[in-house]
Amino acid sequence: MPETPSVTSEIGAIAESVERRFLNGRRVLAFSEYLDLFAGDPVRFARDASVYLRDCFDHYGSTSKEEPWGTFTRWNLFDLPWDPRQAPHALIGQEQVQEEIYRSISNFVREGRPNRLILLHGPNGSAKSTIVACMMRGLEHYSTLDGGALYRFNWVFPSSKTLRGSLGFNQKEQGSQVGTYAHLPDDQIDAKLLVEVRDHPLFLVPVDERRKLLERMRKDKEVASPSEYFCDWILRGELSHKSQQVFEALLASYNGSYTEVLKHVQVERYFISQRYRVGAVTIGPQMTVDAGERQITMDRSLASLPASLQAITLYEAKGELVDAAGGVLEFSDLLKRPLDAFKYLQLTVETGEVSLGAQNVQLNCVMTGSANELHLDAFREHPEFASFRGRMELIRTPYLRSFVHEQRIYDTHVLPHIRRHVAPHATTMAAQFAVLSRMRKPNTEKYPRALSTALAELTAVEKLDLYATGAAPERLEPEAQKVLRAGVRAVFEESDSYPIYEGRIGASPREISVVMFDAAQATAYACLSPLAVLDEIEQLCTRKGEFEWLQQDAQVGGYHDVKLFRETLFSRLLGMWEQELYASSGLVADAQYDELFEKYVQHVSVWTKKERIRNSHTGDYQEPDEAMMREVERLLDVKGDAHEARKTLISGIAAWAIDHPGQKVEGRIVFPNFLRRLRDAIFGDKRADIAKQARDIVVLVRDGGAGLDTNRRASVREVLAQLASRFAYCDNCSADMASMLVRKRYSDLIVH
Repeated sequence: MPETPSVTSEIGAIAESVERRFLNGRRVLAFSEYLDLFAGDPVRFARDASVYLRDCFDHYGSTSKEEPWGTFTRWNLFDLPWDPRQAPHALIGQEQVQEEIYRSISNFVREGRPNRLILLHGPNGSAKSTIVACMMRGLEHYSTLDGGALYRFNWVFPSSKTLRGSLGFNQKEQGSQVGTYAHLPDDQIDAKLLVEVRDHPLFLVPVDERRKLLERMRKDKEVASPSEYFCDWILRGELSHKSQQVFEALLASYNGSYTEVLKHVQVERYFISQRYRVGAVTIGPQMTVDAGERQITMDRSLASLPASLQAITLYEAKGELVDAAGGVLEFSDLLKRPLDAFKYLQLTVETGEVSLGAQNVQLNCVMTGSANELHLDAFREHPEFASFRGRMELIRTPYLRSFVHEQRIYDTHVLPHIRRHVAPHATTMAAQFAVLSRMRKPNTEKYPRALSTALAELTAVEKLDLYATGAAPERLEPEAQKVLRAGVRAVFEESDSYPIYEGRIGASPREISVVMFDAAQATAYACLSPLAVLDEIEQLCTRKGEFEWLQQDAQVGGYHDVKLFRETLFSRLLGMWEQELYASSGLVADAQYDELFEKYVQHVSVWTKKERIRNSHTGDYQEPDEAMMREVERLLDVKGDAHEARKTLISGIAAWAIDHPGQKVEGRIVFPNFLRRLRDAIFGDKRADIAKQARDIVVLVRDGGAGLDTNRRASVREVLAQLASRFAYCDNCSADMASMLVRKRYSDLIVH
């Protein structure tokens, strides 16, 4: 048998791996080594925070996202693709907000620096913090890659063991024998001064000489001037107060020898980290100072500094503004602070500096913030708002208005914490109710006549389906349906200019998540049942005094009518249950619907052209099957002249083909509503058989099958197996479904 490696040998292998990664990652460099690295790719190593963040977005790429209300760019960064374990933290939906953020960051890049604060505003629970958290996680991972490598520098001072005698900076001959102190081990270093504001190593090169150096580095690029190639931060940035003091003291001690000064520079790679507050910092609304300083030359831990440095006053900057250097700073719930607590930001954002007692600290970070609408409304009324407005990018972040997206929130964030089986449609009921509570009645006066007419009687539930799937109400004429589908984006964006916009008021995902957790504890059901969810929603709706969305007046079309929402959702639930029970019953195979409808479409097409159709079995050409066409039209409940209905069908196919060039024309795709109607009609003829199966399911699961013979037991077991494999039901939630259908839909067919 192979010998099991010892823990010691495993630790040794880990140590070798860590050391190898450290060296390959070029973690510690002398200044000259860093210059060589910089010269190899000056653009990559000369990025300020806005360029770095923009490049982080670009690195992970984007995809085109098709929605009923338009096509949008989704930045892959928000899916956290580098680590599947982070999937629960990914952003769901909000592509329009992503586009606005990227636009703002790109503008910062064009303007030379981040000169405005990006303020995400929206109702509580609309994913504002999630958006910024995804950006921070993206920066964390990007900084670990070669393309995202970041460098800062420290000052190191060798001990007397390294240089004979005490280093007083007058022993140039002894120091000149050493090329750099950057790689000295700790036991040969007396002191190390960290540069907490993460000055760029190139700031050690005076501004005029730096511009010339950068000009030479970019000479092979087709760019008019360095300012079009490098950001303002790298062209004009200067050393922080502490570094400048050290630089001047060393330069004086070495009688102006710049080379000797640079020997004390240790360039170090660093990584963005939320946990350790490096380049990714969130400031809560608490009353604290965001930046400060302390004198460090009084600190005994630095008593080993050379005497020439102990003679000057060194200050160390500290605080969240300093910690965020090089990355993103988030002011969570910014407007919950009194104005005086963040008034300094107006000047700070404008100048790119924050003023402290002994110094001005140059900032290099993208500032973001979040605010709910109530606080923003109050802030708009403040006399100072106008002056702040020019230094803010206001990006609206509403609640989601697609229940498909909303459902993913509960599937992702709630279901993993549920310790019982989750019945189908539980999260669907929650998501549809949440989005229904956010719907606004369209203002038909804003639209052309055709669209206005289609919108006139659009109900909240129909609008829910329109946003989620692009499905127009079947009650509308085909042309009106087409007009409505074409106008979805205009309807979706109608209220963008309104103070009370669609998506501002409604049930929060946080509130509905609590509903889901409460429903999971319902003792009346063995599973997390959609019925339990509807019960908990009913309880939530009794708390009218707590939620603004429950205080809205109901409007025609069912808008803001939470009682009607619950009734409608229950009816839709029964409908979905029926469809799944039908499909699992084995009475009619799914493929038969498609085959029958496709056959009907083929025969109608030939009939319209007054041609004959080829019999696939005999090969002979024959007249279209009039009896089959009439039977299908009966099942479809075609009203009026059947001949006109057939011509309308063919016109619909032609219109679809024009709108979808190159795609195969299939009846089930072009006319999904017809196919559903056909299925319902066929099952309508078998409704009594379905009712018996539903009753038998209840008897088998809840009563042990008392009174069922062997054949009926086997039949029910097959239906239960189909419900489980096709729709993820367990026996308990199958019985819940069947019991409710027997009571609400099949009571007239069951003999008690």
